[in-house]
Amino acid sequence: MTPSGAEFVRQIKGQVDEVDPAQVQEVLWDPDTVIVDVRESDEVSAGKLPGAVHVARGFLESRIDGAVGDRDKRVILYCASGNRSALAARTLKEDLGYDRVESMTGGYTLWKDRGYEVDVPRVLTPSQRERYSRHLLINEIGLEGQLKLIDAKVLLIGAGALGSPNSLYLAAAGVGTLGIVDDDVVDLSNLQRQVAHGTSTIGEPKTESVARRLEDLNPEVKVVQHRTRLDASTVLDIFRDYDVIVDGTDNFPTRYLINDAAVRLGKPVVSAAILGFEAQLSVFDTRRDQEHEPGPCYRCLFPEPPPAELAPSCGANGVLGVLPGTAGLLQATEVIKLVVGVGDPLRGRLAMYDALAAEMREVKVRRDPSCPVCSVDPASIPDDELGVFPDYEAFCAAAG
Repeated sequence: MTPSGAEFVRQIKGQVDEVDPAQVQEVLWDPDTVIVDVRESDEVSAGKLPGAVHVARGFLESRIDGAVGDRDKRVILYCASGNRSALAARTLKEDLGYDRVESMTGGYTLWKDRGYEVDVPRVLTPSQRERYSRHLLINEIGLEGQLKLIDAKVLLIGAGALGSPNSLYLAAAGVGTLGIVDDDVVDLSNLQRQVAHGTSTIGEPKTESVARRLEDLNPEVKVVQHRTRLDASTVLDIFRDYDVIVDGTDNFPTRYLINDAAVRLGKPVVSAAILGFEAQLSVFDTRRDQEHEPGPCYRCLFPEPPPAELAPSCGANGVLGVLPGTAGLLQATEVIKLVVGVGDPLRGRLAMYDALAAEMREVKVRRDPSCPVCSVDPASIPDDELGVFPDYEAFCAAAG
């Protein structure tokens, strides 16, 4: 005789280990325990256990590994009343090979009735859920990652060839605040590669042209125009308000200034360079904290600039029109990884792309223990010396 639905659930509960909410409360922040909410998104929006990760029951098989990470950890599942989580626990144990898996008795309802702490998570508006729906489906981003993007502040140095794809895709991804530094105006010769601009904006300031384009692409993004040339007198004040710096410049003096200011303020820099059919990309992140080993800075890679004949500008030697798109989108990808905190950023690595050969190569970049910039603890720099930078024009001219 086929059991009823209620009888089937009772049978399943007899096959899985159950744990009382009081016991779960004791291990909320245990690093060896992962608490998984298997309810639907609309249920989670009303509240959840502190620190719990959300994997809806319908996506359990495809997403649980990414949520838990290490199968040796203890996994505690819960739903509204304990029924769905019991079914999910049996699936993890019998079908997916998880050994330390339990279901919380009584679910979220019993947890809340006992007066235990709950988190009421931020939620997206209906229009945001639709706009970012493809991100929400990716386990590595999901709601939590999308909220990080919405809260992020990213500064683009340059609104030209590299700044164009960066600005478009970071705005589309939902980065909440995009700052743009540029003092140039749109020229007809720009349009071969600077796709954020158009024929109708020729003669306009580039920051204004990009801002209008991004407003149309994603009105929720705040665009801050810095219509100025970055220099030693303004760099620290501009950088302080941002989480990630994107270097889209084409000259060495500005690159050294960006690097030195970012190191002093503890800001990661996503850097790219393009010429002809070739592009280079890296992440310079010297932050000192528990999550990151300090990486090398730009000066560790280039202690001094190469001679001018070995590093001509795009204006002198030209650039394939689509190449900035390739490099810029790789930059934007690294920015999103840094903001969300997923993947392996190009920290300590230099990626080199040859469009003619369709080849990508990579070399390690070592941190220089005697680097004049990143070997110095920024906290040891007196306030009155924090904004003092060398003459980069003279430095690069002398090296050349």
